[in-house]
Amino acid sequence: MKALALGLALAAGLAAPLTLVARPAVAETIKVGVTPGPHAQIMEKVKAEAAKKGLDIKVIEFSDYVVPNAALAAGDIEANSFQHQPYLDNQIADRGYKIISVGTTVNFPIGVYSTKYKTFDDIPAGASIGIPNDPTNGGRVLLLLADKGIIKLKDGVGVKASVVDVVGNPKKLKFVEIDAAQLPRSLPDLAAAGINTNYAKEAGLDPVKDPILREEPKGPYVNVIAVRAQDKDKAWVKTLVETYHAEATRAFIQETFKGAVLASW
Repeated sequence: MKALALGLALAAGLAAPLTLVARPAVAETIKVGVTPGPHAQIMEKVKAEAAKKGLDIKVIEFSDYVVPNAALAAGDIEANSFQHQPYLDNQIADRGYKIISVGTTVNFPIGVYSTKYKTFDDIPAGASIGIPNDPTNGGRVLLLLADKGIIKLKDGVGVKASVVDVVGNPKKLKFVEIDAAQLPRSLPDLAAAGINTNYAKEAGLDPVKDPILREEPKGPYVNVIAVRAQDKDKAWVKTLVETYHAEATRAFIQETFKGAVLASW
């Protein structure tokens, strides 16, 4: 009987570690801020792939371009994916955020849309053109117009271009600065408007076929994943970026957006 009891005790002792090994690992959870539309759709795909690597992503949608960086800096989210590098640089300079980019994501060539005119040449002198009221996206539209020869900007202003930097305006266009998310709704009241791809798609516009002017897929306006500087070396950051840069993500972008959104890696 003693031998039997000892044997059972040894068996139980050997079985305990096997039970511990069999338990599934607890996934690490992070919150990632995005804007509605393509950024959210892509991050949902990344979320599904990251779950296979033990990273649980909670996708948090924000309706504007200001709050995601404030939320990240405050620690309410761990990362965000919604902005290009010039916008992030401007936010850091203006607000002192200790946040950095850790990987590129996609490029959304910005377009100028109109419900009244089929070409920009058809737009009459003195017409009102809507542009985003944040400095980098407003400047982006002005650079597009300058690239197409419609206006002339001061030499060297680059991505920091603003309405006051317009030094040549043969058509005497009036630039109306409007919140980026509201520009599609404002189109009926404008001759045309420069609209970011995510807001254009959300409004039912086709970012490939509908613009009367479209940015070339080049330049500094590639979007990024941003995190707090103190988190940049954490394991979940590497997993998030690697998962975003996976071929499965690239294929999803190509199949879903058909040229309206371009993978940047």
